[in-house]
Amino acid sequence: MENPDIAPNAARCRFRRIVVKVGSNVLTRADGTLDTDRMAALADQIAALHRAGVEVIVVSSGAVAAGRGVIAAGHRLDAVSARQLYSAVGQVKLIRRYYELFGARGIVCGQVLTTKQDFETRRHYLNQRNSIRVMLENGVVPIVNENDTVAVTELMFTDNDELSGLLSTMIGAEALILLTNVDGICDGTPGAPGVEVIREIAPGQRDLPDCIRDAKSSFGRGGMLTKSRIARKVAAEGIETIIADGRRDGILPDLLAEGSRTLCTRFLPSPHPISGVKKWIAHSEGFAKG
Repeated sequence: MENPDIAPNAARCRFRRIVVKVGSNVLTRADGTLDTDRMAALADQIAALHRAGVEVIVVSSGAVAAGRGVIAAGHRLDAVSARQLYSAVGQVKLIRRYYELFGARGIVCGQVLTTKQDFETRRHYLNQRNSIRVMLENGVVPIVNENDTVAVTELMFTDNDELSGLLSTMIGAEALILLTNVDGICDGTPGAPGVEVIREIAPGQRDLPDCIRDAKSSFGRGGMLTKSRIARKVAAEGIETIIADGRRDGILPDLLAEGSRTLCTRFLPSPHPISGVKKWIAHSEGFAKG
């Protein structure tokens, strides 16, 4: 059953095309298995935005967590092999669950599995962009994830934060929302007395707090340092980027409504965005070969 309380805020969304990255710590329970209740809540919010005319592209982690809940890896498997096993089994469960949730809300979703190599050449880049555009044109919600079964070592994205940043510039999103298990970037050590969430970060602002560390999340590969780096890069390309707690009820419509004061960190977009080709070059700098 959909939650009718989120519809009014969804109707006031000030963006027409957004990318929503859902982190592993949002979709994973304490025991490491997939949190299907949280998936259902997010499906409600995305469905409300979709009905309000917002094009939503979802970058979803959770395949490894889903696989961990289905099969136990043998003790003799190394970390890479275990990840390949969990993701191969879990991606089927993950996309099936999304398909069922969106289908129950009258929406069709489609799967896009990608690797870093798919962003490496201009031809692959444009082909991937076209596949997502044709899905959006036909009312389909793309569910994107890294193809963890083949993307290992140097073939991997840093994490899905990096993938969502690449995707946002590729398809011309107006906003990127990074959903994690905290409210945003704090001005001191999180949890310490008097520490508050930084509400806005201006274009080109460099004085981010020293408390941002390169620590990884419990179940994902990312951390706040990666998020802040990706957020600044994407915002510099004219796309508003938001870091927020994906476990809060109705978080997406609340964040995107005109005049929203929902607790989060917003990286304000540059008033001088660059061209599409320059965006590809900027994000392809790590793929250079000599």
